[in-house]
Amino acid sequence: MGRRWRDGRGTLVVHGERGDVSVPLEVAASYRARTKGLLGRDSIAGAMLLTPAGSVHTFRMRMPIDVAYLDRRLNVIAVRTMPPGRLGLPRLRSRHVLEAAAGAMAGWGLRAGVRVTVEV
Repeated sequence: MGRRWRDGRGTLVVHGERGDVSVPLEVAASYRARTKGLLGRDSIAGAMLLTPAGSVHTFRMRMPIDVAYLDRRLNVIAVRTMPPGRLGLPRLRSRHVLEAAAGAMAGWGLRAGVRVTVEV
């Protein structure tokens, strides 16, 4: 049985090579929250998890963002930095998408092959 995600706040834990890194997290699980995402914001403290999601766009975004595609086990498939006004290609096997300020994910050690967990 899969997890039942709900809109809200929690903690993203990145299990990287330098040990675990905890990051404040917003969960966007409803259609309305996923559609809004980071639109209209100038910044985000931490990350936003869009679930379910296989791709994102940055139309009407005010800032470049890091985007991480996650499989159903929360393993990172790919990480990309997207400037405003772009359409991300859908990723095969992607079930969730993480968004953060551009450059933040590298600082957390989040890259392809890394596993994350979510505490809500």
